[in-house]
Amino acid sequence: MTAAGRRPVISGNWKMHLNHFEALQLVQKLSYNLTEADHEAADVTVHPPFTDIRTVQTAIDSDKMKVQLGAQNCHWEDKGAYTGEVSPSMLGKLRVQWVIVGHSERRQLFGETDDWVQRKLHAVLDHGMVPIVCVGETLEEREQGATATKVEGQVRSALGRCSAEVAATLVFAYEPIWAIGTGRTATPDDAQATCGLVRRVVGDVVGPEAAAAVRVQYGGSVKASNATDLLAQPDVDGLLVGGASLDADEFASIVAAART
Repeated sequence: MTAAGRRPVISGNWKMHLNHFEALQLVQKLSYNLTEADHEAADVTVHPPFTDIRTVQTAIDSDKMKVQLGAQNCHWEDKGAYTGEVSPSMLGKLRVQWVIVGHSERRQLFGETDDWVQRKLHAVLDHGMVPIVCVGETLEEREQGATATKVEGQVRSALGRCSAEVAATLVFAYEPIWAIGTGRTATPDDAQATCGLVRRVVGDVVGPEAAAAVRVQYGGSVKASNATDLLAQPDVDGLLVGGASLDADEFASIVAAART
């Protein structure tokens, strides 16, 4: 648990990597590397590409792994003429428990808007899954001193139709876009400042009880070498890990940092 009693969430976003054979090998090795103490300390989620989800789900179920299954995205409709999309109901049938919503790559490369993110958030909730709602600023916005304005706007939009009870169950992920895949990482103080901002905005919108309960991850070039310092911050309740989650040993070391 964090100092505030919130259970950390350590999530591995595999992005567009690994075919289903490679995904099976990775989740099996990861499960072997993780200890009972790791699972007692944190929720550990993996988010394979869509083509790998069934394979990973079968492995988790058959081997009774405690790793939890996630997805990287979904549409907000249950069905329809949306070529190339995957619905939340389809994910729910595969026992997906967590869905990343509004990742910066979805926003930047595929034009996802705050309104789309809000729709997806509620679609995920409607199917009994937990959305991991991503927020963050570009390098240009950071250099212009617009981090707080950008992140606050994204959080307020995401919470637009949420009750306090619903908001308390969400996970937000602060991912400074300038630190994703660049090797640059926000300092622990930077991560704390913006994760703390996310929590304050939740409090402003839906109240202090939800703010105290909502979990806020940091994401952006997370590695085993910086995980402990990031997780030591009072408003950092977990980590959204990209490239390092493709290495079972490295990711297990990151998870272990939640025990300290």
